[in-house]
Amino acid sequence: MKTLTVFTPTYNRAFCLDQLYNSLCRQTSDDFTWLVIDDGSTDNTEDLVKGWIADGKIEIRYHKKPNGGMHTGHNAAYRLIDTQLNTCIDSDDFMPDDAVAVIVETWKSRGSDKVAGIIGLDAYKDGKIVGSRIPDGVSQSTLNDLYQKHGVTGDKKLVLRTDVAKSYPPYPEYPGEKLVPLGTLYKMIDQDWECLCINQVLVIVEYLEDGSSRNILKQYRKSPNGFFYSRLVELRHPGGFKYSFTRAMHLVSSALFARRNPFAKNPRKFTTLLAIPAGLALHGYILLKTRNSR
Repeated sequence: MKTLTVFTPTYNRAFCLDQLYNSLCRQTSDDFTWLVIDDGSTDNTEDLVKGWIADGKIEIRYHKKPNGGMHTGHNAAYRLIDTQLNTCIDSDDFMPDDAVAVIVETWKSRGSDKVAGIIGLDAYKDGKIVGSRIPDGVSQSTLNDLYQKHGVTGDKKLVLRTDVAKSYPPYPEYPGEKLVPLGTLYKMIDQDWECLCINQVLVIVEYLEDGSSRNILKQYRKSPNGFFYSRLVELRHPGGFKYSFTRAMHLVSSALFARRNPFAKNPRKFTTLLAIPAGLALHGYILLKTRNSR
């Protein structure tokens, strides 16, 4: 059995998926499986991937499901993955030629049942690191501590032990909604586990115009229950008053969109009460900015 599963939830990205496929074909280690989760694509994604499977250059698993959004793709992937490690590489991103080798060699030399996985770097196509590098001397940390204690900035790439990822609840799936922030799982893992830290690039990223990171205000409005869930998870694991206040502010706004009680099962009721004016202002701002998106 392979050590690593690289999984890719994808929806109508046949036009760019070959970039990732070609990068996987160039890997200096073949100790991985590529799991493609097709989230109900209506383009030629299925034919494209099945053609690559027939070519036999790398080990590929293909799974098609009804369209439900990125988080449902992660749920499907975690049900299917059977390797020791896994990492998500988005359909518009790709891996440096040595990324799999770096992951596998790092795990074989430093991995154990005491850590949840590996945290590495993201970079742009021009080679520039996304945000900052991990400080020298930080060999093991939670993701939250990297940002809050060590001053690290920018997205980082997570490689997780599969048994750890599967030990936490799947992302909730709400009818008609397409997004639950993926960070909720990482937030829960952070409470119990540290990861190995490496200053090596594991993914080259590109933010396409139709990606969720470019349309976040629209997502707030279209997936209010998903964001409501996310804010509650964050409030259960606060990182200081400022952090809790901003999470509560977002919770108030999402509660209005979802027509839910922001105080139900909320461990930070007083902070949420203080955040109501800011939450109302945020809600009005989102309504204004997304008034033509419905």
